[in-house]
Amino acid sequence: MPQPPVAPLPAPRVLTRPMAMELLTPEATVPIETTVGYTSRDPHALSIDFHLLGDAPVVWRVDREMVLIGSLTATGAGDVHVRPASDGDLLLQLGQAEHRALVRCDQGGLARLVRDTFALVPQGTEETHIDWQPLLASLRR
Repeated sequence: MPQPPVAPLPAPRVLTRPMAMELLTPEATVPIETTVGYTSRDPHALSIDFHLLGDAPVVWRVDREMVLIGSLTATGAGDVHVRPASDGDLLLQLGQAEHRALVRCDQGGLARLVRDTFALVPQGTEETHIDWQPLLASLRR
């Protein structure tokens, strides 16, 4: 059966920014260097790479719209929750309840990055940036 023509994908666009964050524990506040990234091939998500003691970073994926909503009010589901902090920063809760990390980041810096992602991939156009062919090919097997 012939396949309908597939529209070409826009060229991939990538943003990467270093960002200082803090791990909040009952005993101490620990600075953490992170890299926040975005690629138009995964247009709904930010990746946050936490550069810890090991060689490989710990990577969390966070919905870009959740970050915007979380800067105004508490939001989240499953392992990722975002809420504004009383000092104007943003709090990320990552992980299951018994192994949850609470991370504080600069709300303004993260908001600027999220705004830049919407300039690269406007809201409502995300699906035109996803390469669906590998998924479709696997379903045809």
